[in-house]
Amino acid sequence: MFTPNSPIGRILRIWTDLSQPVGRRLYLTHGLSLAAVKYLGDVLLVYAASGVLWTPTHYVHGLPSLLIQLPASSLWLALALAAWMLPFLAIGMTLSLRRAIDAGQSPWLSILFLVPFVNYALIATLAALPSRPRGHDDRPSMPSRRNPRAAAVAVVAGVLLAVLAVHLGIRVMRTSGYGLWLFVLTPFAMGACTGFFYNHGRGSAGHGTTPLVIGTALAACLVLLVTAGEGAICLVMALPIALPLAALGGVVGRLAAGDTADQAPPLMLMLLVLPLTAAVEPPSGRTMHEVQSSVVIDASPDAIWPHVVAFRPIPAPTDWLFRAGVAYPIRARIEGAGVGAVRYCEFSTGPFVEPITRWEPGHRLSFDVVDSPASMRELSPYRELSPRHLHGYLRSKRGEFRLIDLGDGRTRLEGSTWYEIEMAPEAYWQIFSDALIHRIHQRVLDHIKQEVEIG
Repeated sequence: MFTPNSPIGRILRIWTDLSQPVGRRLYLTHGLSLAAVKYLGDVLLVYAASGVLWTPTHYVHGLPSLLIQLPASSLWLALALAAWMLPFLAIGMTLSLRRAIDAGQSPWLSILFLVPFVNYALIATLAALPSRPRGHDDRPSMPSRRNPRAAAVAVVAGVLLAVLAVHLGIRVMRTSGYGLWLFVLTPFAMGACTGFFYNHGRGSAGHGTTPLVIGTALAACLVLLVTAGEGAICLVMALPIALPLAALGGVVGRLAAGDTADQAPPLMLMLLVLPLTAAVEPPSGRTMHEVQSSVVIDASPDAIWPHVVAFRPIPAPTDWLFRAGVAYPIRARIEGAGVGAVRYCEFSTGPFVEPITRWEPGHRLSFDVVDSPASMRELSPYRELSPRHLHGYLRSKRGEFRLIDLGDGRTRLEGSTWYEIEMAPEAYWQIFSDALIHRIHQRVLDHIKQEVEIG
């Protein structure tokens, strides 16, 4: 067990004690050491998963550039890289925040640590700025006890920021509406805004900031649901990434509120610059993801083949996910036979149009996807709610069925879907899309198995 005065204990205190100042030397040595450790861990994970060596060039351009180099992206690799990144993100953010304060700059500068490419300029600037003594705040401070009025103002400010970011940002920035600025920077800024207004005039030791920030995030979700900004399913999926970032932003806002300088102008500047970060973030949607599922059927490949090409209507789903609104397959039909025929896989939201590209009876059926419906019907008080991310941001590109004779009268039927997802952080949303596509596969494969074995 590490003691507070042991070498590791002192290092941990530097990383976690927000009251300790961070000078240039400390910032530079710890920053370089952390970057080296993170890079080494990333390289080992990538090499273990794919045999590909992640070079510093790939590293600078980020995860999307790496996944493009791999023959097929790996879900476990994306999860491992994300889990490995989180502690370094939190430590880097807090070190940058305290370095900015030590250099006499606004704590709000630390929000730039989350902006791709801009963060390198921020780190270089903070490493170069000398320490400056901060003046004493002679303004009277309010007691740190709970203040209902301050809490109400903070919640309203945070909710307004989130709602405006979704309603206005997505509509104005149509080419990059679902990027890092929305899912990473917006919750962080919402938390920072809430933490600042709640603690303004009370010093930086205001109690209850984190619970208030979490409550604000949940209130923003409720307002977005009521004002037709989003549906319930997508809001729930966004919460696991939004809540920790909002809490981290609350720390920045709380420390900024206790700073002696007037932080309102820098706050407004950061909020105005926020949407512009979409112009510099790495593009998503260039990586092809594959989801593969399988089932073993007590029949020969030739007996299964006709049910793969087209299958009868599947009974209404009992799976809660499909009943909640996720699109599900109903039946499949085909016009023609062989390469060039067109298969139509009808879903609850419309048909997938699938021209056949490979026709090997009893072995393989491959097809492209040239048209696809919405991925779900959102849970919402409004019947016709259809956010933009349901149309074209999750794109099925092609699919394939493979029939593998097991030699004992049984056949393993495999189904694969290749798709792109144009939402960032791409690795995070891949977790959900892979799981949903796998559930869709299993509904089809289980139905084919039942059709063949039971008739």
